[in-house]
Order: sequence, then structure tokens, then C-alpha cells
Amino acid sequence: GAFGGFGTTTTTAAPAFSFSAPTNTGTSGLFGATQNKGFGFGTSFGTGTGLGSGLGTGLGFGGFGTQQQQTTLGSGLFSQPAQTPAQSNQLINTASALSAPTLLGDERDAILAKWNQLQAFWGTGKGYFNNNIAPVEFTQENPFCRFKAVGYSLIPNNKDEDGLVVLVFNRKETDIRSQQQQLVESLHKILGGNQTLTVNVEGVKTMPDDQTEVIIYVVERSPNGTSRRVPASTLHAHFEQANIKSSLQQLGVNLSMARTEFSPAQVKQLLQNPPAGVDPIIWEQAKVDNPDPDKLIPVPMVGFKELLRRLKVQDQMTKQHQTRLDIISEDISELQKNQTTTMAKIAQYKRKLMALSHRTLQVLIKQEIQRKSGYAIQADEEQLRVQLDTIQCELNAPTQFKGRLNELMSQIRMQNHFGTVRAEERYYIDADLLREIKQHLKQQQEGLSHLISIIKDDLEDIKLIEHGLNESIPIRGGVFS
Repeated sequence: GAFGGFGTTTTTAAPAFSFSAPTNTGTSGLFGATQNKGFGFGTSFGTGTGLGSGLGTGLGFGGFGTQQQQTTLGSGLFSQPAQTPAQSNQLINTASALSAPTLLGDERDAILAKWNQLQAFWGTGKGYFNNNIAPVEFTQENPFCRFKAVGYSLIPNNKDEDGLVVLVFNRKETDIRSQQQQLVESLHKILGGNQTLTVNVEGVKTMPDDQTEVIIYVVERSPNGTSRRVPASTLHAHFEQANIKSSLQQLGVNLSMARTEFSPAQVKQLLQNPPAGVDPIIWEQAKVDNPDPDKLIPVPMVGFKELLRRLKVQDQMTKQHQTRLDIISEDISELQKNQTTTMAKIAQYKRKLMALSHRTLQVLIKQEIQRKSGYAIQADEEQLRVQLDTIQCELNAPTQFKGRLNELMSQIRMQNHFGTVRAEERYYIDADLLREIKQHLKQQQEGLSHLISIIKDDLEDIKLIEHGLNESIPIRGGVFS
């Protein structure tokens, strides 16, 4: 996913496009509407609480450089909605529940206030503060919830004329790719089966939770032979109609988004006011800390579900990047092999060309000799022979080219010899390897010392045996004599 579907948007179909008139495709206010159920990003990739009902149906995640979902930026983007009496009462009731509840009328109200504060910080529960007024419902979008942060998503850069619309299917990528042709035919039927329209698939991408993103565009051909892409806003408006949307849901589509870029005014409007529930200081600091303001835009993150969703998207993109890197590495290895083979063939062909050139020259020489046999030496041939003899003498002169060439050859041999010697003297042993060598030599030395001590003991025993034998021989001689 990426950006798209912020706030209230109204699009109209182009006259040349044969779809029926689209209905209002906008959503209610982004962060301040009372019907908001949360402001995570969950519904961009499936069902779940979203960043308000407006952002939840259109805001995907494009912060990893590959997914950029765009629709027109509505008037209710991140701006604070006008305060209605119900919202004013809600704010007053929340303040009363957190600061001065009057439910029990004694010191227990202070404990209840702290409990309500804890629930508000956590973003769940009900805050009782008055017997005559219904309790306040604490949700994660309340201004006091602490589990909030600001991340960054990629600013979309596709134009409306590109006609790119994203359909998020609740199916695996393998199923989508195996049935891609049937899918295109089904979409063509949903568009009315008009022969002047052609559905094309721009790309298929895996998403977390066994979902798949399919990017499509529709080409409309006019009777005079020209063709154009249907604008993304027009195509998305058609898909958002009730009957068309139900047909898409039967195909497994749970979200459709138009990829269109933001205008500078829309980006300025997005950054001008902080989202509801986000501290203005944090929002300003997020804009200051933006690593690339030209490409990234701050987006709020609320709750652990949103954090988990972004983590899943990041893991998915990391896997895709690693897969692409593996493919590139294999291609590079294959190219290196081909380059090595090509270089070897080029060298072989050069040698073969040289050999053939020599053979051709020898044939020409023999042919010229046979052609000139029996004829006297001509003047030009004599002149050529004199020139060749002169060149040969110059080459063979001690101080000329041949002597200098021999001197250069001898110097090159000496340099190669000295370079080899110097290269042999230059060595470096890793510290860990040196430590292992020392340990091994130490063990060898200890083993040799132990072996020497054993040999010494054995020599002493042998001497003792020899001494005993020498003493026993005379005694035995006296007995037997």
C-alpha cells in the first residue's frame, strides 16, 4: 500500500470514458469524525481498525521505496474538523473524567480520576465521571493515548494520466499469477465488456497476511484509431460505485486505490495541521526530523497493531529486496563467466589470426618467388634489398635498437627478481592466527619436555638394570665354578 484516499474526495468521469456517472467516492473527515474507529493503518492490507474511516480505506504504507498508492487528497486531509456541539461536549466530558469526576462525591473521585487517566493513556476502557451522563469511551485516537509515534511514508509520484489503480486481493500471489488471464477477463466484464476498453496488468506484488497487490490500467481506443489510458481518478471512481464494488469483492478485492501524485498545495495542507490526537510539538519535530522532505512525508502510527503491520511490511520488502539482490548476483556471476569465456575466445581467435596471417605471408612469398624465378634482379628490388640490409645493420648495432632492447630486457628481469624477493619478504600474520601458532608451539614444547623426562627416567632404569646384571654375573660364576 501507500498513500491514497485521504479525506473527502469527489471525482467526475471524463466524457470520453463510457462508464456511468460515478458516485461520491470520498470518505468522512480524516481524524476528527466521531465515527472513526482508530487511527492505525490496518485496513490498507486487510480488515482492521484504520486511521479513521477516511484514512483506513485509502492510506497504505509506502515507506520502503517500492509501494506508492495515491488518490486525490480531499479537503478533510489532516486538518482539524470544525467543532460541532457533540464534539465540544465530548471534549468537556473527557476533561471532566480525567480531572474532576463527581460520581461518588468524596475522596474516591480523585482515585477514579487517576484510573480514568490511566485508561486514557492506555487507549481503552470507559471513563465514569457523572451519574447523569454516559461514561466517556477511551479509544486509541484520544489525545491522551501514549502509544503513538510518527513514521514516514513515500510520497507518491505517479500522475493521474498514468491511470494506475491498485487492487488488493485477499489471495496469494501464486493464485493470482496462475489465474491472471481469468482475472483480466473478469475485470473487463465488470467494466461493461466494452470492446474499446482493454485491461492491462502493470505489476503483481506480494503483501503480508497472504494478500496480493495488483496494479492495473485501462486503455480506451477511439474509433479513429487513437488510444489513451483512462485516468486513475476516473477508474477508481467507477470501482467505488456500490454495484461495482460488490462485484470486485466477489473476486476477492478488499481495497482499491488510485495511484496519483499530490500537488504542492495538498502536501502543504497535509503538513500544516497535525492529525487529531497528535501533539503539535511532536508533529513539528517529525517534520524537522524528516530525512528526505522531498520524498518522504510524516504519518502517525497508533497502537501496537500498526507497529506490527509496518514490521510485517518491512520484513516483506526486505525479503523482496534480498530476492532481487540474489537474482542480480546470479546475473553478475553469469556475466562474469560469459566475459571470461569471451576473453578466452578472443585471445584464441587472435592467435589463430596471427597464425593464418603468417601462413598467408609465407604463401605469398613462395608465390612471388615462383613468379620471379628466371628473371634478373630489378632496380627497385635491389634498392629494397639495400634498405633491408641497412635496417638489419642498424638493428644489430651494439648501441642501436637491439642493444637497447637487450638492456631493457635485462633490467625488466632484475626488477621482476627484486620484486619477487620483496614480495616474499612482505607478509602479515593475523593476530588470531599468530596466537594459535604460539599456542600450538607451546603445546609442542610441553610435549617434547614431557617426552624428554620420560626418556631420562627410562635411561635411569636401564642403568640400574645394567648395574644389577653386572653385580649378579660374578656371583653366579663363583657358584658354578
